Parts: sequence; structure tokens; C-alpha cells
Amino acid sequence: MASTDVELNTTATESSKTAPEAGYNTSARTPVGLPPNYFRIDFLLRLLLLASAVSALVVLVTSKQTKLFATGLTGPFAFVERDAKFNYSPAFIYLLVALAVTCLYSIITILSSCALMSKPAPAAKILFTLILTDTLMVGILSSATGTAGAIAYVGLKGNSHTNWNKICNNYGKFCRHIGSSTGVSLFASIILVVLVLVSAYSLSKRSYH
Repeated sequence: MASTDVELNTTATESSKTAPEAGYNTSARTPVGLPPNYFRIDFLLRLLLLASAVSALVVLVTSKQTKLFATGLTGPFAFVERDAKFNYSPAFIYLLVALAVTCLYSIITILSSCALMSKPAPAAKILFTLILTDTLMVGILSSATGTAGAIAYVGLKGNSHTNWNKICNNYGKFCRHIGSSTGVSLFASIILVVLVLVSAYSLSKRSYH
């Protein structure tokens, strides 16, 4: 009987070694998936940002028009030339600087985004830095766009309360350039907002992995 009890205890011990322990999480052996990489979308958006910023910059720089106005005099002083240029207004110079900074920023971030596309999981620190810098660029470009848009609206409609006359009835080409540049700059600002949202979403997905 004693030998039988020993054999039973030995068999039970060997079976307990082979059986999984109670409460053991077998799912822990499954490798955890990597967080998604959205830098392909980021790369395309930054290319679109660069294209829109360059377009707005070129249209703004070429906004110039010369008109002849009658003076009421006779002879060589019957007409006088008046120019309309973007650099006559500090608001448009501000927009020019903001667009130039946006172009440089987009080139730098395009290179970084291109390098990060091949990585399986970009670091959270990189995503957080992009959120901060993109937000800063949103503030710079949107404020410059709003300032230029306000001046362009005065040029289009005038302001009777302050006796500011509209000029777009005389400088139509100039106003079209300014309006187009402001509109494209607004589109670039929206792209920057989308980039902030993409980086924030990518960063939030890392918390689930």
C-alpha cells in the first residue's frame, strides 16, 4: 500500500508539471501589435502644404499694378501714374514672411516625415514635437491670413465710417492677386490644422498598445 501511494503521488506531481498553472494568462505569449504609422498621410499633407504655400507666395509677390489717373490739368501733367504693390502694406509683408516661414517649415518636415515612413512605430516624442510645431505654424499663418484678409476687404468694400475709399474698382488685377493669395493661405492653414489632428490621433492610438 505504501508503494502504491508513492506511485500515485509521483504521477500527480508529473501531471502538475505538464499542466498549465491556474490563472496563467496564455494570451501574454501573443506579441503585442505595433501602433499604426500615419506618416504616409502626413507626408502627402505636407507636400500639399508646401504646394499651397509656394503658390500663395508667388501670387502675392507678383501682385503689382500701375494705373493712370487724370489730374484735371493739361499738357504733360494731365495724367499721373499710381502703383499698387503688396509691399506698400505691412499686413501683406507679414503674410509674405509667414508664407516664407511655412515653405521652409514644410520642406524640413517633409524630409523628416519621409524618413519616418519606413519606421514601424515613430516615437511619441516626435509626434508630440510635431503637434507643438504644427500648432505654432497654425497660429503664425492664420494670423497673417486674417490680417491680410481684413486689409483686402477694406480695399474691396472701403469703409465709409473712416473715409477709407475702396481701390479694387481701379486696381482689379492687384486685388485679384491679393484675394487669391489670401484664399490659398487660408487653405494652407486648414492643412496645418489637419496635420495637428493626424499627429494627435496617432499619439492617442499609442496609448492602446
